[in-house]
Amino acid sequence: MTSVRTTAARVLETVEAGRATLAAAIDRARAEVPDDRDRGLLLELTSGTMRWRGELDAILARASGRRVDDIERPVLQVLRIAAYQLRHLTRVPPHAVVDEAVESVRAVGRARAAGFANAVLRSLGRGIGADAVPARPAPGAQESRHIDYLATALSHPSWLVTRWLRRYGLDQAEAWCRFNNAAPTITIRPRSADDGGEVATAVLAAEPSAARSATMPDAIRLPPGALGRLPAALREALVVQDEGSQLVAHLVDTAPGLSCLDVCAAPGGKTTVLWRDMRAQGLLVAADRRRARVRLLGSTLRDAGVPATIVALDAAAALPFGAVFDRVLLDAPCSGLGTLRRDPDVKWARQETDLARLAATQKTMVVEAARTVRPGGRLIYATCSSEPDENEDVVLDFLGSDSRFALAPPDTAAPVTRRFVDEQGFLRTLPYRDGLDAFFAAVLVRSSDA
Repeated sequence: MTSVRTTAARVLETVEAGRATLAAAIDRARAEVPDDRDRGLLLELTSGTMRWRGELDAILARASGRRVDDIERPVLQVLRIAAYQLRHLTRVPPHAVVDEAVESVRAVGRARAAGFANAVLRSLGRGIGADAVPARPAPGAQESRHIDYLATALSHPSWLVTRWLRRYGLDQAEAWCRFNNAAPTITIRPRSADDGGEVATAVLAAEPSAARSATMPDAIRLPPGALGRLPAALREALVVQDEGSQLVAHLVDTAPGLSCLDVCAAPGGKTTVLWRDMRAQGLLVAADRRRARVRLLGSTLRDAGVPATIVALDAAAALPFGAVFDRVLLDAPCSGLGTLRRDPDVKWARQETDLARLAATQKTMVVEAARTVRPGGRLIYATCSSEPDENEDVVLDFLGSDSRFALAPPDTAAPVTRRFVDEQGFLRTLPYRDGLDAFFAAVLVRSSDA
């Protein structure tokens, strides 16, 4: 049987080669790991190694005397996993970690590198390489030292932490990185609004570690692994949905009898919130582009009992609707840089140059979505990006080109979302401040006579 560590190395190789996201690669690899405990270990090894890759590469380079780019990729993945175990986990003795890593090197077809792997990892076990991780610099130190600390010790791309450092300062950027490097909690909510109180009470009774969300009134936070401990029947009554995602859906502020369009709706979590806020009265249209995404959307809405009309469309092309909707939600495809705690592979897959390309598409989508908003209606633009290029820059560019729309004043936000709306009128969740993934949204109101 293939060891969990060998499977983990192959997962990381698949992700780094760009053949799958980390979530998709783990899902495919689960067939090789039938035991639930081993599946948990697979998730921990792959996600943890991906989170701390910057730090791990620094110590491996120092301990091996080689640039990590010069180490064969399959061998490097094994070394990263073992280094992660040695630095961040304590359950397995160091000698066992080294022995298992050497066997994994052989299992991935690189037997000639077994001696090299053994030597490097035994050096790490003696503390060699640890000095490659910089200590926290003083606040008045040169910016380059702050960037090196955030990028290496806290394992984030230099270009990204440079942006956060310049916008928010060292303390906030550091807290953001630490938030991203922690194993994420799971937020759940009742599938049905009608029995939300009963379901929440049952979850709190069944799982001592569960806690009510301070952000969403019917949401509950669970630590990693707790969802699987709940009774199967109770899990069926729950939906997993991040609090930031719920906030964005509530910002749409829809109501019974309105007509709503969710342009990029898959997997469908926000669509279900819209239907709940509509009290199951009105017209709801949900759309997405790719066939698999549309199927996933349909499955989510059927399971939730949401009778939305589902359509396949390209949000960057002319939409097949007139100006007929009271509310239009455009949760635009984006870099995903706001969700690095849940998707740590994204921080290594994205480059700063991606932002301009993504923003260009987002600007086109806003223009097309705006055509479907009736006079007096609202367009809600949202992303799960942390970066202004994809957020306020897109909104302000659109407002400068279409005088029919204006940014809604902050005090018009729905009560549940109001405390996250800044003085400009933008909804923004910040990990270092709110303990939530970074989401952004803006409400654009079309004048009633335009």
